[in-house]
Amino acid sequence: MSKTIKKIGVLTSGGDSPGMNAAIRSVVRTCAFHAIDCIGIYRGYQGMIEGDFKEMGARSVNNIVNKGGTILKTARSKEFMTVEGRKKAHDNLVKAGIDALVIIGGDGSFTGAEIFNNEFDFPVMGIPGTIDNDIFGTSHTLGFDTALNTVVECIDKIRDTASSHNRLFLVEVMGRDAGHIALNAGIGAGAEEILIPEEDLGLDRLLQSLQKSKASGKSSSIVVIAEGDKIGKTVFELKDYIEEHFPEYDIRVSVLGHMQRGGAPSCFDRVLASRLGVKAVESLLEGKSNYMVGIFNDKVNLTPLEQAIKGHAEIDKELLRVSDIMST
Repeated sequence: MSKTIKKIGVLTSGGDSPGMNAAIRSVVRTCAFHAIDCIGIYRGYQGMIEGDFKEMGARSVNNIVNKGGTILKTARSKEFMTVEGRKKAHDNLVKAGIDALVIIGGDGSFTGAEIFNNEFDFPVMGIPGTIDNDIFGTSHTLGFDTALNTVVECIDKIRDTASSHNRLFLVEVMGRDAGHIALNAGIGAGAEEILIPEEDLGLDRLLQSLQKSKASGKSSSIVVIAEGDKIGKTVFELKDYIEEHFPEYDIRVSVLGHMQRGGAPSCFDRVLASRLGVKAVESLLEGKSNYMVGIFNDKVNLTPLEQAIKGHAEIDKELLRVSDIMST
């Protein structure tokens, strides 16, 4: 890729996450700093297909660094999964004079970006935006830290009720394929047990753990469960199963749901978004393409999109051990 980039398009795709607006702001203002144009693409790839574009200047992103969600909106586009849809999107970009794209999203969004790059040799750069923190090539994705703080705050409040009524609470958090939220928030909130997809705890061990907690004098317990936990039961079926073996337990279920995606981003996510946005734009201006910007050991780095998509963000084994010790 050797063409000069004079206009960059930015879009958000897939599920929203806190920090996306801060990343949009960073991309727009980095473009302004380098005296190139920035175009906002509304509703992700679907907006690209429909030509839903708007020019964005440095002042157009005032007062959004603290906002959750995404001002550019987001959508999943089945049409973009077709050759015809991507051709239409490419034609619109060319017509608008857009030379490169910054895509803020998760692995599904990056898959679309990589295919688009391969088909049209169109410069693309990804910024990881998902609360699940399940993208290879970065220690933190945008929104993960904020989601953790939201979950811990909720569990802290649930614990007040659990302690007052001697109850066992099963708290389900997001994480269909990854347990990063459950593991970190569970430790941070002092959960007695944590169930995640990466580790098959097993029903027998869960019952043993609860029995051990009860025998040690704990009158209330919190069990944090990732929604994709492979223990083999939904959180409500799990409640019934525990009640069968411990009828004396007063069990309640709390599914935190989409509140984990909302709210003002934490300082960490705002700073991370700002750093990744700068790196994404400047990498494109340096002639790089088909990468994701991420962070490791507080250093911003580039990972090929193919690796980011196909790689697996491993669960922290040290945290698993810490969790076991803390639940003693």
